[in-house]
Amino acid sequence: MNIQMKSLFILLIAFNISFGQEKDEVLLTVDNEQIMTSEFLRVYNKNLDLVKDESQKDIDGYLKLFTEYQLKLREAKRLKLNEDRNYQREFLRYKKQLTKNYISENKVTDDLIKEAYERSKIDINATHILVRLDENAKDTLKTYNEVLKLRERALKEGFDAVKKEMHNGTTIFLEDLGYFSAFKMVYSFETAAYNTPEGEISMPFRTQFGYHVVMVDEKRASRGTMTAAHIMVALEQKDSVLDPEKRINDIYKKLQQGEKFESLAKQFSDDKSSATKGGELVPFKSGQLSSVKFEDEAFALKVDGAVSKPFKTAYGWHIVKRIKLKPIQSFEDLRPTLESKVKRDTRSKLINAAMVNELKSRYQISYNTKAKAYFESILSSTYFKRAWRLPETFEKSKTLFSINNRKYTYNELGTHLVSSQRLYAGKVIPFDVLVEKEFERFFEKSILQYREDNLELENKDFANILKEYRDGLLLFDLMEKEVWNKASKDSVGLENYYETHKENYKWNDRVEVVIASSASEKIITRVLKMMNRTKSEKDIEEALNTDVEKNVIFTKDTFSITDKKLPSDFEMKEGVSKIYKHNDAFHVIDVKKVIPSGIKTLEEAKGNVINDYQAEIEANWIDNLYKRFKIEVNDQALEAVKLKIKNQ
Repeated sequence: MNIQMKSLFILLIAFNISFGQEKDEVLLTVDNEQIMTSEFLRVYNKNLDLVKDESQKDIDGYLKLFTEYQLKLREAKRLKLNEDRNYQREFLRYKKQLTKNYISENKVTDDLIKEAYERSKIDINATHILVRLDENAKDTLKTYNEVLKLRERALKEGFDAVKKEMHNGTTIFLEDLGYFSAFKMVYSFETAAYNTPEGEISMPFRTQFGYHVVMVDEKRASRGTMTAAHIMVALEQKDSVLDPEKRINDIYKKLQQGEKFESLAKQFSDDKSSATKGGELVPFKSGQLSSVKFEDEAFALKVDGAVSKPFKTAYGWHIVKRIKLKPIQSFEDLRPTLESKVKRDTRSKLINAAMVNELKSRYQISYNTKAKAYFESILSSTYFKRAWRLPETFEKSKTLFSINNRKYTYNELGTHLVSSQRLYAGKVIPFDVLVEKEFERFFEKSILQYREDNLELENKDFANILKEYRDGLLLFDLMEKEVWNKASKDSVGLENYYETHKENYKWNDRVEVVIASSASEKIITRVLKMMNRTKSEKDIEEALNTDVEKNVIFTKDTFSITDKKLPSDFEMKEGVSKIYKHNDAFHVIDVKKVIPSGIKTLEEAKGNVINDYQAEIEANWIDNLYKRFKIEVNDQALEAVKLKIKNQ
C-alpha cells in the first residue's frame, strides 16, 4: 500500500477510534486492560454523525467494533510491532510535527504577524546615528550620553553637518538608510523607526550594535512589488571611444523605431546577470535596490510595458521597462510568508520570551542561588581561546535548578558552557556577564524542552490526537502484516478462493464497439451514411474535421450493457446502429461484437477477489483473536451507557 493510502487509513482511524483520559467506571476489559465508559462514550459521540452503517449507530454493534479494535491493538503489542524501528521513527516524526503546533505562543505570534503586515504597507525613509557598543557591555551610560549629544547637535546643526565632522565608519556612524519596511532592519531598530513620527528624531535606543537615534524623513504607502527589465550602459568602458550617454540614447532611438526591448537588452546591456534574460530583474520593493534613482524611475512608470527615457545612476545609464506592478497582497494571502519570516527574525526571541514567562508561572521552579557564583569562580581566560575545560574537582552532581520534579545539575550547565565557547572566541567579557547570559540561555532551552517532553501529560487534546495516531499507525502495520500482504502475496490461497467463489465474479452482457460522437445532428447523419458505406474512421475524420473544427470523435472500447456511456435504450446487436441522442450529443454505434455474460477470469476479477479474500482472512483472524484474548463486559456499566446515550 502506498504512503498516500497509508496516511488516509490512519486519518480514518483517527476519526473512528479515539480515547479519553477521564477516570470512570470500567466498561470493558480486554486482556486485563481496562477501558472506561467515558472512553467509549467519547468515541461513540464523536463518530455518531460520521458512520454510514446503521449497525454502527447501534450501541451493541458499535461496542463490537470497539472491542475488535482493542483486540487488534493487543495483538500488535503481542507481536511487538510497537518496538519496530520503522514504526517508532515514523511515529516520532509525526509527534515532532504535531508538537510544533502546540508549543508555540500563538497570541504573541499572531500579534507580531499582524504588526509586520501593517508595517509592510508603509515605507520609511530615514537616517540614523549609531555609536558602537559591545552587546555584552554593562557600563552603557557613557555611550548613551554620547549619542544623545549627537542627537542634539543634529537637531541644531543639521544631519549633514554633524555627519561631515563625526562619521568615522568604525565607532560612530551617521548614515542615510533610504527607504525600508518590515524585516529590512533588526526588529528593535524597525520598531523605533515605525514609532517615530515623520519629521522627528527618536530618543536613543539600543540594539546589538550599540546606541542609535533614527531620523524619520518620510513615511509613505508601500509602492508594491515591481517586476522590471533594464538596459544598462556602464560608466566605465573598456572601449575608451565609447560614450555611455550617446550609446544609451542610440539604444533608446532603436526602441522608438520599434525594435524589441528584450532583444536590445541581450545585445547591448552591460548588466550581464540580467542581459541574457532580456534585461529582466528579480522583483523588488522600495529600499531593496542600492539606487533610489533607479527605483523611483521604475515605480514612476504608470502601466505595464511602459519604458522610461534614459537616466543616469552611480552605476551607469539605464532604460527601464515596467513588466508588472503587484500591489501588496491581502493579509490572508501573505500570512504564511509573514509567519515564516517572524519565526526566523529576531522577533522569534519575543515569542520564546513570552512562552518562557508563561511556563514560569505554570511550573514550580526553584534555583540554587549559589550556582552562578560557583561557575564564575571556575572560569578562566582560556574560555575565550576555546581551551577551557571543566576542572577535575567540578561539583557536577549539585542541583542547578528544578522544574517541578525534574532536577537540572551543574553538569548540564557545565556541558553547555563548554560547547558555547565558540561563541566567545577572541572576545573578553566579564565572567559574571557571560555566566548570566549562558545561564538564561540554558534555562530557556531547558524549560521549553521540559514542556515539550511533558506535553502529552499536560494537554488532553494533544494526548488524544497523539494516541489516535500512535494506535492508528500500529493498526496499519498490523493489518498490512496479517491481512493485506497475505491476501495479495498468497497466490495459491487467492486462486483457491477464486475457484470456490468464482460464481460471484461475472461479466454482464458486453459489446465491443466503435462510437462516433458529434454535437451536430447534421454531422452525425453524414457519419451514419459514411459508416453504412463502410468508410473507415480515418476517412470520416478527414472528410468532416478541419484544423479549426473537430466535428466528430471516435471511441473504441468494450462496454458492459449497463455502462453509462451507452444510451439507456441501446439495442445490443451487431452492425451500425441508428442515431442516438445521449449526454447532450449525437452518437452512432458500430457494434463489432456482442459478448454474452460469463464468469470473469482470475486476472479480470483480481481486484475484487483480493478484496473479498482479505475480508475472509480478516474475519477468520478476528475469530482467533477472540479466542486468544479474554474479554469481559461490565453489563451494568453498559446499561448505564445506553441510558445516558438515550437521554442525550
